[in-house]
Amino acid sequence: MTGSVMLTPAVLRQHPIPGPEEQGDKEARGRVLVVAGSPEVPGAALLAATAALRAGAGKVQLAVPAAIALPLAVAMPEARVFSMAETTSGGIDPGETELLAARGRDCRAILAGPGMMDHEAAATLITALLRQTGQTPAVLDAVALAGLSQSGVDQCAADHGARAVITPHPGEMARLLDTDIADIEADPLASARRAATRFGVIAVLKSARTHIVGPDGAAFHLDEGDIGLATAGSGDVLAGIIAGLLARGASPLGAALWGVHLHREAGARLARDIGPLGYLARELLTEIPRVLNNPYV
Repeated sequence: MTGSVMLTPAVLRQHPIPGPEEQGDKEARGRVLVVAGSPEVPGAALLAATAALRAGAGKVQLAVPAAIALPLAVAMPEARVFSMAETTSGGIDPGETELLAARGRDCRAILAGPGMMDHEAAATLITALLRQTGQTPAVLDAVALAGLSQSGVDQCAADHGARAVITPHPGEMARLLDTDIADIEADPLASARRAATRFGVIAVLKSARTHIVGPDGAAFHLDEGDIGLATAGSGDVLAGIIAGLLARGASPLGAALWGVHLHREAGARLARDIGPLGYLARELLTEIPRVLNNPYV
């Protein structure tokens, strides 16, 4: 395969997500474990977890460094918050892997990475977490992607199969593939294909044109449309949406396609109501259910 299909309502209908009439009970809509945050960027965990609920997940659990657990529990009363032992750099201690894996196996989706700043600890933690939760769909964002680039992790990701979705921007994709950003930007579709094939994942390469590629080579794209989506925290919201859809039972490819669509349409609504530039990532959250209510417009 060499081409890419534009993400349209017709494509979305080929990858349906369960409707409200099928999921009246919160247990039916699944539970998401969000492994995220740091003292420097606690809001990323909040944005991602809230987005998962806005996308319809039934429950959300937050696993965060101890220093930010209580503030996040107060800020998000809907979540169950686990206080994790910290590294000296404020990350989650990799020694918490066993506990996190047990929590993850009880969830229908895992999201890891938003707001994590201790790169070394995160890579070790996520590598081990993937190995121990191979049957649980996962979304890997930001620093969590470092776990995939470690030696020997290729097989771990392959074992996870196409149950994992990665959401890098060009800089993160360049680090993941050990190349330059210029190479990624020169041919983003080829880069997304390379990552999807190498790691056996659904690759969502975020940019002005977002590419969604499966490990089998199937490729889709959607133009961002509004410059306002290029704002701090926007990627955390996208990752949370995808995780929430996974928890509801969407396939990893379907969750990625719908996540990109919902994210873009939420931005389009804010661009119309507020302006094309200057709306905030947290304002995307209230738009997500509105788009879901009428998704093909």
